[in-house]
Amino acid sequence: MEKRGLKHVVAIGSGKGGVGKSSVTALLASELVRQGRTVGILDADITGPSIPKLLGLTGPLVDRGEGIEPAVSRAGVRIVSSQFMVEDEQTPVIWRGPLVTRLITQFFGSVAWGTLDYLLIDMPPGTSDVPLTVFQTIPIDGMVFVLTPQDLAALIVKKAMNMARDLHVPLLGVVENMGYLACPHCGERIELFGESRVARVAQEYGIPVLGRLPVAPAVSTLSDEGGLDRHTAPEVTSLATAFEKAVEDLTKSSVTVL
Repeated sequence: MEKRGLKHVVAIGSGKGGVGKSSVTALLASELVRQGRTVGILDADITGPSIPKLLGLTGPLVDRGEGIEPAVSRAGVRIVSSQFMVEDEQTPVIWRGPLVTRLITQFFGSVAWGTLDYLLIDMPPGTSDVPLTVFQTIPIDGMVFVLTPQDLAALIVKKAMNMARDLHVPLLGVVENMGYLACPHCGERIELFGESRVARVAQEYGIPVLGRLPVAPAVSTLSDEGGLDRHTAPEVTSLATAFEKAVEDLTKSSVTVL
């Protein structure tokens, strides 16, 4: 499939559920828009979509003859998700693998994305059908990996990193989510989930650490309210800056190779 106006296509995943991958995706997309970029999110977590809830969006999507029109968040992020195809947010998507993978390709090829600086693909957990479909059918420029400070999270994210590398998807960098809690009184960093592993994982794979995001009660509150795009923080701004640099460096290296 062709990009058709999509400058950069980047997957964001972890291999493991519960690390806040979708929150990181939504925060990054919203911050990039604030910095003047045009951004879309393809929610590839078909059976567990959360991007619409995080950004306060509901369906259905419409097609006026030129492709499916994505929903647009308050910040201006263009989004497609299976959540827009069900009656309410508690209706499960109970589909077999072939239907799920077919929808992924339709989300990419049949949506009127327009011109985007970045299309972010919010990946589901695991290393099976959907990730394989994304890697083999969508022209991905690279992938960002999200983990939390536990050994288990590092172990699972390495499986996803190895899968991407085996399928020749460039590894852009890693993000540690819920890495620490900043004391509201003195500012001391408290490592609630133990010592950070992100630097060691990044060094092992020869990729940069794009950011460390703290445990932030505001993120939980805004997520529940569907207003995560309103959250701003220096750590999120730094993440967006590091992300763009990683994409730029990858682009330069690709041109050099050619």
